Amino acid sequence: MNIKRTKEEIKNTIEAYLLRDEYGEYEIPVIRQRPILLLGSPGIGKTQIMEQISKECGIGLVAYTITHHTRQSAIGLPFISRKKYGGQEVAVTEYTMSEIVAAIYDKMEQTGLSEGILFLDEINCVSETLAPAMLQFLQCKSFGNHKIPQGWVIVAAGNPPEYNKSVREFDVVTMDRVKKIEVEADFTVWKEYAYRQGLHGAVISYLNTKKQSFYQMETTVDGRNFATPRGWEDLSNLIKIYEKLGKTVDREVVVQYIQYPKIAKDFANYLELYYKYRTDYQIEEILRGRLDEILLKKVAHASFDERLSVLGLLISKVNEALKSSVQTERYMEMIFAMLSGYKESVKDEMQELNGQQLLQNVISKFNLDYKNRKKAELIRQEEEKIYLRVIAFLERLLQMLKLEDIRDKGEAFERVKELFEQEREAFEIGQRETLQIVEYVFDFLEGAFGNSQEMVIFITELNSNPYSVSFLQACECERYYRYNKELLFDEKRKRLLERMNL
Repeated sequence: MNIKRTKEEIKNTIEAYLLRDEYGEYEIPVIRQRPILLLGSPGIGKTQIMEQISKECGIGLVAYTITHHTRQSAIGLPFISRKKYGGQEVAVTEYTMSEIVAAIYDKMEQTGLSEGILFLDEINCVSETLAPAMLQFLQCKSFGNHKIPQGWVIVAAGNPPEYNKSVREFDVVTMDRVKKIEVEADFTVWKEYAYRQGLHGAVISYLNTKKQSFYQMETTVDGRNFATPRGWEDLSNLIKIYEKLGKTVDREVVVQYIQYPKIAKDFANYLELYYKYRTDYQIEEILRGRLDEILLKKVAHASFDERLSVLGLLISKVNEALKSSVQTERYMEMIFAMLSGYKESVKDEMQELNGQQLLQNVISKFNLDYKNRKKAELIRQEEEKIYLRVIAFLERLLQMLKLEDIRDKGEAFERVKELFEQEREAFEIGQRETLQIVEYVFDFLEGAFGNSQEMVIFITELNSNPYSVSFLQACECERYYRYNKELLFDEKRKRLLERMNL
């Protein structure tokens, strides 16, 4: 099962486990809620999807790598207590609360969320002394004397034996008490995630042509060589920061993340050419609609790999613009929702507060919602930036009212409306400019390649990016729909992908 399908299945399972009946009881009793066991090779994104699921489901997340624990930290420390049995007082061994169970209660206190996911990674690689406790945990959902709180779904992850010598096989009794999901690396699925996360264009375009390099594991006499999705994502983040700092990412840097020397060398060479083509083909000028006939002829007669690199550069820039536009649209939607609430409060004849005070109330409520969601760890990084942008705009509106000393409710709303219209006009101009960038790229592709395989690749990549799809659904682009209809039929796409070794 690929990582996307795995995510969907886990979400479905969580929704099923947390569904309550009319009496407030779980439809599936806690005792019958099987822990989910993910088995998959290292670095394919098991931890990342747990973070995504918790935010999308609005529940808490406590994550542990269980190999970092000892029997004492997992189960708790023993202590002697006195109890009476049959009228006779005896000494009894009990245990302090497990560090892991305590972490769940801490999370509940910090976030106010009573339901969540307990994620335990590398569960089949624990020490010999801890192994029996892990089996008990999967079967009984408890560490020592302390059970996992109701409403917390257990998800465990482990690596297949071929990737880790420390792996311990679970017996049939244990496996018959878990919901086992085997996870496989899938570049096509990962690419959608990569676009959403804004991974560097060089990484995506390289892997588009070298899909076999996306995930590799090899054991040699010198040790294990590997390239993983986690490595590519972390390398991408470093490349973007190095670009800001004006530093070079060479082979020695790449191999620190892509620990497969052959692949690291190949990507380092590709990255060097990627930067060279960006300059040689004047990518920024193309995006401004300035086409050079000499460059059009040059790229038309270039090697297939060179044409793909240039195309990758253009796709990367287009996707950046489309992502920014979609995020700005979300920003405008949030502002509109806040100002709609402001309008209702202004129209309320029973409301005694002035226009500035009412707007301050709107800002305070929005701030509180943002802080509560952040405290509960329910905001993704890109969402947080939008929240902060909205807060900054609302604060500017309030400062403007104060600067112009506008207190009357009606006058205040009209001034706020005027400023919002200016923001909306700027947004619409931005949308048109983004659409124009797409049109300029079509101009370039038509001028250089015509109705060709490069156009197929371009359309395919647009269709792979959630931001591109969202933007193009809202903003009509005649050529996108025309080429999408004409070029992306199954046989032609299949032949192209086979040629690209995808």
